[in-house]
Formats: sequence, structure tokens, C-alpha cells
Amino acid sequence: MDRKLKTLLPVLALTIALVGCNKPAGELVGSGKAKKFSEADPFGMLLIRKGSFMKGENTQSNLFTLPDNKVMSTVDAFWMDETEITNNEYKQFVLWVRDSIAMTLLVRWEDYVDRDAFMKVVEVLKPAEGGEGWELLPDTVLNWTATNKIPWNKYMTDEEVRNALHPLFYSDNTFNTNRMHYHYSWKNYDQAKLQQNKFDVAKGKYPDNATARVDSFWVDETGGIHDTTLVRKLVEPKDLYTECIINIYPDTMVWIRDFQQAYNDPKMLKYFSHEGYANYPVVGVTWEQAHAFCNWRSKIMQDNAGLDAQVYRLPTEAEWEYAARGGRKMATYPWGGNYVRDYKGCFLANFKPYHGAYNDDTGNAPMAVASYRPNDFGLFDMAGNVSEWTLESFSPTLNSIIHDYNPNHAYMARKDDPDQLKRKVIKGGSWKDVKDYLQCGARDYEYQYESRPYIGFRCVRSYIGE
Repeated sequence: MDRKLKTLLPVLALTIALVGCNKPAGELVGSGKAKKFSEADPFGMLLIRKGSFMKGENTQSNLFTLPDNKVMSTVDAFWMDETEITNNEYKQFVLWVRDSIAMTLLVRWEDYVDRDAFMKVVEVLKPAEGGEGWELLPDTVLNWTATNKIPWNKYMTDEEVRNALHPLFYSDNTFNTNRMHYHYSWKNYDQAKLQQNKFDVAKGKYPDNATARVDSFWVDETGGIHDTTLVRKLVEPKDLYTECIINIYPDTMVWIRDFQQAYNDPKMLKYFSHEGYANYPVVGVTWEQAHAFCNWRSKIMQDNAGLDAQVYRLPTEAEWEYAARGGRKMATYPWGGNYVRDYKGCFLANFKPYHGAYNDDTGNAPMAVASYRPNDFGLFDMAGNVSEWTLESFSPTLNSIIHDYNPNHAYMARKDDPDQLKRKVIKGGSWKDVKDYLQCGARDYEYQYESRPYIGFRCVRSYIGE
């Protein structure tokens, strides 16, 4: 080959490469190759496209003598569960928490011969000795891929297993649901957005008077959960986090506590535990427990699927109402009409049609999810069956103060806040409500620490992109 040609080959190759990728050296080309992103459909969820609608009641109902203002609102696209979270789905959460506690107890019990099977050594970033910088150090975490099964069947026969797992059982060897504690954390963005906490870019630090008001949780020797509110100096982002501990088992006693003069003992005993109710909406769950469920659902998605996606959460009131209308901007009910019966005279949702006549719509109490036709978005039970928790705090004149783009009035109430700040919006009406509560724009509230046999929830996840 000619010597001059040999000399030119590298230059030609570089020129072709630069022209081919259209990224000339020395120019602003970005940090990497921009890829077209398409988000995979989350299992059991539907994509609700962005849109606008008239938020608020269409007409003055019998519920409110002074209805809130109607306001045109716009929401971004989001994913939403097709149905309310079922007993079977919530039970996955309960069993995960139960198993994580059991594995931890077995690992900590040094006399248990198979304890090493439930441990996995990983490298994590930890502060270096002396507090200068960070270094990779070994740490132990639970091994969820362990082939060994938790030895529940040995509890009565193996002394070491019984000694290790005894905190999960009562003295009569029945399971102690009061120990179903879930530990998680969240970032208090409401504290981060305060003007006094605005990061000073010029000085490279938070202001000297920056503080974060957060809750602190701990468990006493009897297993009781306690919390208190602290005001912490804000120095770095970790100071904005609340570490939460919450019991996540549904309150099955709501069936007899909320209906004192009624025989609901069969549902109290079996509604959550029996497989016959597996596909029914979970009830007896507080707003705080629903919030914890969303955190857990995000965790297992990120840990197991490795997806870099938005977290699961409760819907804002605007998202919920927009989804309920099914694309019909002025729909009174999710099915689009102004009446609760179809042209054949059949009821279109599970509610209380007449005083005491619960069965006229074929359902006495909660029915299996998707027992009625979906709305135009494909969502089931957006009216009736069970009311649903939303993310937002309740205000009777909310539409007068919220923004018209992705409206949201969420507030994470602290331990020492008054009860008025712990009211959360519920939507949709339930099996024990009259038809006025079924309207898309109707709203009610319940306290975030209360559970009811007629309130459940479903999750949403923000969509990445347009």
C-alpha cells in the first residue's frame, strides 16, 4: 500500500467517525447519546393521557349547601391501577413484612444453625474513619434469594426456631399481627420548599436559620410504636427525611366497631384472611398504611425489576377526578350519564340505592373488583364499592386556592399537628353511601389515622415524558 495512503487512513477514519455520529470534537454535544425512551406498561395499570377538565361538582348535590367553585384544571399523564387494591395484593405486602421480620430474627439468633442462609454480604458506601470522605465497606443485608425457606413448620418442635421467632407469636402460639412493623422513610419536600430553607447557591450551603420539622419514630420493649415531632437543623438533604415505623395489618375490627348494632362478625373474621375474598378491595386500611404500601410497592419494583421509574403513590384529587370522568369533561358519573341506572333500569355501581335496600344493585357490602363495567378509560369501580384515599389534605374551599396545572394540596401532617390538618380527601362513594357521593366531583374526608370498612385505595405512578 502507498505510504501516503497509509498516513491518510487514520485521518479518514476519524473524519468518517465524526461525520457519522454528527458530534464534532470540541463542540457542545451533550453527556451521552440521547435515547428514545418508551416506558413499559406497569402490570395491572392503565395509562391515563394528559388532559384538561372542569374540576368540581357539576350540579349542587344534596351533600353540600355551598359547593366549592368549579375550576378548569390540567393534569399530566400518569399510570393508574385498573381496580382498587385487593385483599390478595395487600396480603403480598403483609407477607413480605412478616417474612422480613422473621428473617431478621433468625439472623440475629446466633444459635440458629441455618442463620447464614438468610444473610448476604454487600459493599456499601459508609463514612470513613475520622469522618473524612467515604469508603466501600462490607455490610450484611437480608438474602431474599435464599433457597432455605423460613421454618414456620418447626416453630412448635425446634427450640431454637421457637426462641428466635417468639416475638411474632402470642403466648397461645397464634400469630401476633401487632408486630407487623414496616420501616421506611420519605423526604419532607414541604420543608424543602420553605423560603427560609432555600439553598444559598452563592454560599454553597443552606441558610443558618434553616430547619426541618420532621417526625421521629421508635418501638418500645413491648412492641408499641411511638412518635414525636422534632425540629432539626437543616445542614444536608438527609436532614429532610422522616424515618417511619408503622403497623401495616388491616384493622379487621372495623366491621363490628363501625356498625355497633349489626351482625358483621363473619366479615370481621374472614374478609381479609379468607381466599374467598381475595379479589375484593382491601378495607380497614388507614391513609398512613396506604402511604406505606406505595413506598413498599416502589421498593420491590426498584429492587427486583431494576426499573428507573417514578415511584408509586396515592393519586391527587385532580388526577382521581380526571380519571373518574373517563375523558368526559363534564361527566356527572364515571359512566358519563346523569343517572345511576342504564336504559334497562339496572344499577351501574355498588352503593345504597334506597334506605336499607343494599341488595337492589346486587351487592350488600363490598363486591369483587370489576363487577361492573369500566369507564371510557378502562378503569373499574371509580364510583361505589369502596371510597378511595387520595394524596390530598381536605379543605372545603380547595378549588379557590389551588393551581390550575397539576393541582395538589398535599400535606404530610406531623404528630403534633391539630386533627384538622390530618383530614384527607376521599372520593368515589362506597357500598354504604347514597348516590350523591358517587358523582365524580363529590368529595368527603376522613382522618389519616382512621380506618373504615368502606374505604380502600388504588395507586398511581407519574408518566415519564409527554
